[in-house]
Amino acid sequence: MVNGRPFRLLRQPLGARRNLAYNLGMSDFHDDPQAWRGVPAPSLADIEALAADAYARLPERFRALCEDLIIRVDDFPSDEVLETMQAETEFDLLGLFQGVGPAARSEAPTGLMPNMVWLYRRPILDYWAEHEEALGTIVTHVLVHEIGHHFGLSDGDMAAIEAAAD
Repeated sequence: MVNGRPFRLLRQPLGARRNLAYNLGMSDFHDDPQAWRGVPAPSLADIEALAADAYARLPERFRALCEDLIIRVDDFPSDEVLETMQAETEFDLLGLFQGVGPAARSEAPTGLMPNMVWLYRRPILDYWAEHEEALGTIVTHVLVHEIGHHFGLSDGDMAAIEAAAD
């Protein structure tokens, strides 16, 4: 449970301490290039920990849309997802929402899979490498947008939700 809401990850996240290197104190890395020698690339578990932290900081009204949401992190989208989304490369998708929104839930047949957000580690890391944003900020953005677009929120609504999570 995160803030009284169900939240499940399919991998056990690492503690937040390791993730601080990816979000805070980056000046240490600028001042001492040797500091990078001992820092591994963020793992699937690291991205999951960032997603869990981002989810916990989202406004309650937004999390209420996400009851029983499962967040899953994979290195890349499956070939089927890439084909369905008409992606040119496996780096085109940072995340994906799969599920049924609240309005359609009462009409949906029973036995459906739970709502899921997929975060794709390698495309997220590629985006991170090319931009001046913290990894946690990118993960939060992808998480909010995947959920928000599915529930019909505008870009302005999602920007406000992201700002509230900071």
